[in-house]
Amino acid sequence: MSPRAVKALRRLALLAALFAFCVVMFGAFVRLSNAGLSCPDWPTCYGKVTWPGHAQDIAQANQAFPDRPYETHKAWREQVHRFLAGSLGVMVLAIALIAAWRRTLAVVAVIASAVFAAAGVVLYTRGEHTVSSVLSALAIALPLLAAATLDRPGAWRIGVATLAVIIFQAMLGMWTVTLLVKPIVVTGHLLGGLATFALLAWAALRWWRVGTVDDRYAALRGPVAIGIVVLVCQITLGGWTSSNYAALACGVDFPKCLGQWWPATDFHEGFVLWRGIGVNYEGGVLDMAARSAIQIAHRIGALVTFCYLAWLTHRLARAGLRRVGIAIGVVLVAQVLLGIGNVHLGLPLPVATAHNGVAALLLFTLLAALARTQRLPATREIL
Repeated sequence: MSPRAVKALRRLALLAALFAFCVVMFGAFVRLSNAGLSCPDWPTCYGKVTWPGHAQDIAQANQAFPDRPYETHKAWREQVHRFLAGSLGVMVLAIALIAAWRRTLAVVAVIASAVFAAAGVVLYTRGEHTVSSVLSALAIALPLLAAATLDRPGAWRIGVATLAVIIFQAMLGMWTVTLLVKPIVVTGHLLGGLATFALLAWAALRWWRVGTVDDRYAALRGPVAIGIVVLVCQITLGGWTSSNYAALACGVDFPKCLGQWWPATDFHEGFVLWRGIGVNYEGGVLDMAARSAIQIAHRIGALVTFCYLAWLTHRLARAGLRRVGIAIGVVLVAQVLLGIGNVHLGLPLPVATAHNGVAALLLFTLLAALARTQRLPATREIL
């Protein structure tokens, strides 16, 4: 591949990672402002490519969806989020094509994936859901197969595989609407967005040659990888807390919950992952005991995550990765303060949205730490 193409790929990967972070942030804003069902159809909004604007269009929208009255201040948020996600999808497609370039079968797989995904959306809007699902499954499988068989280093394969992730992420966005913000789907959608960001960030880090010339930091790879797993588990708990509307289940008390160290809880009910189809989960369906259980689990997870990452920060700094360690520590403290602020301030939208964004930044700092422990090749080839 020509140096010019490699340079373009590096810049595009960095841009896509930054854009993915913005999409994650805006998605959190949409979810936390209770706008997730503000467009009751998908991918259109009340049948419009954008959203109803004129009085006649609004009247038609309310007539078509009598159970979901049109709200201008919410609908634009949901549809803009879809536009942003679609734009990110185009970036990821470009990255996948460049990463697979001059590998004929891989390029064909990427192009076919994009065609199948687009056809699946069109067929879905026409009500042909079965055929749409088959095409969407193929659209996901093809980039994964191409990535697995691509004879290039890891970052290139990740660039191709990310296309499959973002197509599945689009399906999760659709299911978020059609399954009426079911918690397991909403949480999966959050994790899918973060996974897209993480994959793009990792590829960008490697393509920009973040690493070391030897194996001096090899012993840190395991602890950093564990830190990433611990953080992802905590983010999952946070997503489950948000999607079940349990963020204020303990009121504005911290560290106590409803004035007690251990109030009435129902962990069994709070962690039922699937409750059937047809239930509208907007606003939550759990009683206070179940929501309190979720909130307490999230707080315990936060304590475990803080202790482990604080230890990891210290170890990284002592091993010579002082800047990375300090970055993790600073973002970690900011995240904890935002979490406490969410409770004490009654979940204000800016603080709650920032809490999601800083979680993504914390994930990035850990990915950067992992990249710093990886050995760079002796040549100047892109990784």
